[in-house]
Amino acid sequence: MHISHNEDENLKHHLSFSYKAIQRKCGPFDILAEEQGKELVFERARYAYNDALEYFDDNFLSELNSFGLALAFAAEEETDETI
Repeated sequence: MHISHNEDENLKHHLSFSYKAIQRKCGPFDILAEEQGKELVFERARYAYNDALEYFDDNFLSELNSFGLALAFAAEEETDETI
């Protein structure tokens, strides 16, 4: 059980670490603009909160790959537009 008076801080840490972890795997993104990225951050934080983080990568592999490719293609399009 994760009941404590410090639960908000615990959840903030899980969300912060999850955001950084997803960025390392997929690339930088704005969590407010990317719904798929936000969902992955929430899901990873949920796995971390429930002490099941070792299963996250396997269970969300296709979503992580899809999001990473979408970010890469978007970055490539931005590069092409500025040339």
